[in-house]
Amino acid sequence: MSKVVIITGGTSGIGLAAAEIFIKNHYRCVLIGRSEQKARVTLDKFNSDQVFYIRADVSNVDDCNRVINETVQQFGAVDVLVNSAGLYSEGAISSVDETEYQRIFNTNVKGTFFMCRAAVEALTKTCGAIVNVASDAGIKGNYFCALYSASKGAVVAFTKSLALELAYIPIRVNCVAPGDVLTPMTEAQLRRSGEKIEDLASVYPLKRIAKAEEIAETIYFLASDKASFVTGTVLSVDGGLTA
Repeated sequence: MSKVVIITGGTSGIGLAAAEIFIKNHYRCVLIGRSEQKARVTLDKFNSDQVFYIRADVSNVDDCNRVINETVQQFGAVDVLVNSAGLYSEGAISSVDETEYQRIFNTNVKGTFFMCRAAVEALTKTCGAIVNVASDAGIKGNYFCALYSASKGAVVAFTKSLALELAYIPIRVNCVAPGDVLTPMTEAQLRRSGEKIEDLASVYPLKRIAKAEEIAETIYFLASDKASFVTGTVLSVDGGLTA
């Protein structure tokens, strides 16, 4: 029987690229997102009964629990959870109000935390794996990016702690820490700032930013049996930015 992966933020960007790789490797794939429109486009693209969409907001704890329950009802098990849903924010700390703080932390931190909590029971039955998506900003901090950096730093620390907590089962817990990636979120960031992609690329030792597929391949590796002795790891996929 094919394994089952849940991917939050699975209808665009890194999550969608990860879905393509898992499906290519014969996983049954549950995509989580808030946009029915994006989901319809994605499902039409795959055109497979091995792909299932659940409309949910990971910042809502009830939705996190429902995702796991509906996945088990649909496919019978959960083998992998990929927490790719995330929001970006930049600006001076003086520009951050409580509403913006809650918007970022509710998705990036609360969503990751409670999706993991909801999935533990199902993952225990399969000795499964969790892969969280952090950021270089959670490792080194980024200029005018304190809120986002703090949220991704929390994901890094949470990943390491949860890996220790669940190692006895064993459920492996790892995360990837990308730099800039060519995704719709990055394109929107560039439009807002007026920056060019060449400006972003110039600070990277490899002189380019990542493609979503490159991050997705790393996610798949960490979820796979090829990483069977890897847990509690933060794998930087950033073209040398944090070297």
